[in-house]
Amino acid sequence: MNKNGTEQTSEKKGCPGVDHLEPCTIVIFGASGDLTGRKLIPALFQMFVKKSLPRQFNIVGCARTPHSHEGFRDTLHQFDPENFSQYDKKWLEFAGHIFYQPMLYDTIESYKELALFLAEIDTKSNTQGNRIFDLAVPPHLYPLISKMLGEAGLAQENTGRNGWSRIIIEKPFGHDLKSARELQSTLEQDFKEEQIYRIDHYLAKETVQNILTFRFANAIFEPLWNRSYIDYVGIMAAEKLGVENRAGYYEQAGVVRDMFQNHMLQLLSLIAMESPSHFEADCVRDEKTKVFRSLRHFAERPGEDLILGQYGPGSIDEKSVPGYRQEKGVGINSLTATFAMMRLFVDNWRWQGVPFYLVSGKRLAQKETKIVIQFKKVPHTMFHNVLEKKISANRLILGIYPEEEIKLTFQTKKPGPKICLSPMTMDFKYEENYPGAGLDAYEKVLLDCILGDQMLFWRRDGVELAWSLVTPILHDCETCAGREQQLHLYEAGGWGPYAAKEWMERLINP
Repeated sequence: MNKNGTEQTSEKKGCPGVDHLEPCTIVIFGASGDLTGRKLIPALFQMFVKKSLPRQFNIVGCARTPHSHEGFRDTLHQFDPENFSQYDKKWLEFAGHIFYQPMLYDTIESYKELALFLAEIDTKSNTQGNRIFDLAVPPHLYPLISKMLGEAGLAQENTGRNGWSRIIIEKPFGHDLKSARELQSTLEQDFKEEQIYRIDHYLAKETVQNILTFRFANAIFEPLWNRSYIDYVGIMAAEKLGVENRAGYYEQAGVVRDMFQNHMLQLLSLIAMESPSHFEADCVRDEKTKVFRSLRHFAERPGEDLILGQYGPGSIDEKSVPGYRQEKGVGINSLTATFAMMRLFVDNWRWQGVPFYLVSGKRLAQKETKIVIQFKKVPHTMFHNVLEKKISANRLILGIYPEEEIKLTFQTKKPGPKICLSPMTMDFKYEENYPGAGLDAYEKVLLDCILGDQMLFWRRDGVELAWSLVTPILHDCETCAGREQQLHLYEAGGWGPYAAKEWMERLINP
């Protein structure tokens, strides 16, 4: 680092780019959907521009909609024409790697035709039979497509013309513990665990990836990272948007299934885990699994550790917005929660007694995702007879959105003859120090799948342990008497229900 805190050129040379990627074909099921057009193809295109794709690669879209290869390429371009038009020549070159195979998901003949087509383009482009099957489809199709791929011989590895075969599953991984186990049972009939990549795109954000580096590569923080020095931990994922066009899904899921079983518990595990013996996928996931096993269940006092809410009409950016029950596709008497705050405890030596506040909700005051590490106040202050107010405790914030940053607040004396303390903040912003350097979340997870690196993907035991915590909560929320009284309404554009005000203030205010 130089005196301005920027990285020296010599240090940059120690971080090589991605080289020697194995050739492969990426098969996208649900190719006519929004996820493909708005996320996957733009991510793959940016990887192509940044030279983060193999030299030999193909992208094959599969869906029920009839398309020619050229028609499919034109359809993809129309999703984001301004972005693609910035690189006209690059887009034309990239589009030459895109193909389309119409198919019926429930017909084995379609998969056999796909297998023949993949073998044909493997030969032409020398992709060596390496395939990634990305299931950008509704979750109820995961078991069917997985089974059909197995029957068509597309899940097999290193047999004949096949190289490796990997399958990407988007969340949700089941609807509860029982369905998650059923899904896994179906997947493992044809795919081994090391072939299954369960995406949680939160884990691919730069700040989230940097948590382990921040904790275990800096000696000044890890000795303080325990119950002796930390008062509480807050993890917040707030959204301004409502359910938009996802009411059909959201009515079945709700905020706990949508956010807590996956994203929020993954963030908690990164903060709470012990140091892995090696920076390798299974070593890291072993330690995260230990955290999930240590989480205290809600059986004793669920009412005291969980607050649920639902947004009503309000104002966002000075514009009136409807309440959840007025959204298209939502029942007029819906009891689906759009806000939840949980207080969790990790029952182990390091964290005993330290509360972890997890909160996520829709139609809140602003879109913000962050992790707050609130340190304890100094045990004794020698300034009590000269200061008019209490000394604020140190606070570390890991910002994930809108800015990826790390902020540490500490006390300083203001210049002048009188003793006046003022909190100051050291602030590291990724974009200022590494402008345009990173991959976005989908780029990162797709690259890791090509590399065969499962570090940022869920493992089976982690999925089941997370569901084992959340499923009893869901059961109580969805079947208990007085369910309507336990759902607190809140005005859109605020910070959630009044019942959560005290907890929310710990996350919002220093």
